[in-house]
Amino acid sequence: MGTLVVIPTYNEVENIGGITDEILSLYKDIEILVVDDSSPDGTGQLVSEKMNSEDRLHLLSRKEKEGLGKAYLAGFKWGIENGFDSFVEMDADFSHRPVDLEKILEAGRNNDFVIGSRYVEGGGVRNWGWIRQFISRGGSFYTRCILGYPLRDWTGGFNLWSKAVLEDMGLENIKSEGYSFQIELKYRAMKLGHTGIEVPIVFEDRRVGQSKMSSRIFLEALYRVWQIRH
Repeated sequence: MGTLVVIPTYNEVENIGGITDEILSLYKDIEILVVDDSSPDGTGQLVSEKMNSEDRLHLLSRKEKEGLGKAYLAGFKWGIENGFDSFVEMDADFSHRPVDLEKILEAGRNNDFVIGSRYVEGGGVRNWGWIRQFISRGGSFYTRCILGYPLRDWTGGFNLWSKAVLEDMGLENIKSEGYSFQIELKYRAMKLGHTGIEVPIVFEDRRVGQSKMSSRIFLEALYRVWQIRH
């Protein structure tokens, strides 16, 4: 059936209309699923209204805020049940640029999974302080040393997965959240022998709203890497 872009949201009413409009206008052969955790700011309601005039936009509403990992897993499950062949993880806040989606989709034609990478040649970040860059690069270096696979960007969340990869790794077995969710998916895919590639993207800090990154999410990733390896 094609490619489904999965966008988890919680209080993204200022961003969701613009990001979905831009993606759908640029790419005529993909569809979008917004997975909203009952945002009190009306994000889900806005998406529901936009669905009246756009049949490639879908909404999966969840009763409460359960975290990024569970939102993606719910989105993947919905997409598999509805016949999609590949799935793209994407943020709602424009930190993942819609223009970079073209490279990811192109690479997905010949690979089981694709990593939108900030840390390969041609990739990068914008509007980040040095501390945040140090934490992000350091996290990927730390993970690379422990897990033993030569990925440059372990924690990034702009990725494409084929249906075969998701079914092979067993979505019910994924327990991580936040950064470690992205790490676990990549590790499981490579450990199972699936072929993947990193393509360069430019990560821009969110345009409006507040980041949902927290010290708890970062610390979880540090210790979860050791659990993931076993």
